[in-house]
Amino acid sequence: MAYTFFRIDKDAPKLPSLAAKYKELRLAALQNSPASFSSTYETEAQFSDEVWLSRINTLNKETFICAAVDGEPSGSVDLSTVPLEKCEWVAQVTLLGPVSADDYALPSEASQPEVASDRDEEKWQMLSLYTLPQHRGKGLGKRLCKEAFQYLASFRREYHGQGVPKQVRVRIMVKPDNHVTLGLYRSMGFVDAGKCTLEEALRANGDADLLPPGLLPEKFKGRNGMIMALVLDRV
Repeated sequence: MAYTFFRIDKDAPKLPSLAAKYKELRLAALQNSPASFSSTYETEAQFSDEVWLSRINTLNKETFICAAVDGEPSGSVDLSTVPLEKCEWVAQVTLLGPVSADDYALPSEASQPEVASDRDEEKWQMLSLYTLPQHRGKGLGKRLCKEAFQYLASFRREYHGQGVPKQVRVRIMVKPDNHVTLGLYRSMGFVDAGKCTLEEALRANGDADLLPPGLLPEKFKGRNGMIMALVLDRV
């Protein structure tokens, strides 16, 4: 079995088919590891095909996938030569950004380090890292993240005409009892960077629509989530 890592191309001619593969992986993740996510299988199983397409086709959102290909030699695989039905999508991670300094900021109670200006630092939010259980223990999550980080290192879009910052900050928000995931992030160089509420995490992850209307229950207000950050230098 071979594994290949790639970013979903928003201009791909078969984008609806890619959205269907993404849906399959995402729903499997919500079923297999419900405690790892703020959303639920019951909520997302009701999404229309248009919603799933928007999940991978939204401006400032980049989705990275690890796919397994049966019957191929180990090593690099040219995905363009492999039919989609022959691939099993086994891991994914998403990046949101660049995020402006104003949108990246949190209340002082979060104890997040001071936010640098957009001229000096580009900021991204990373979320939804997941590997199917049967493919764990092979370092796929770390390799997938490295693929995403390499993309950020080469990202060259000017932000509001201020040039391209030479430093990139990647932030994640994790449930405190998710010890395996916390350990994985620390092994990649992420450091603790404060505490967040569930409301802040949902908003930062682009999931504000999952917040209930009206006065929020207490579970959305408790400052229990772990904030971690990694700084990358562009060459």
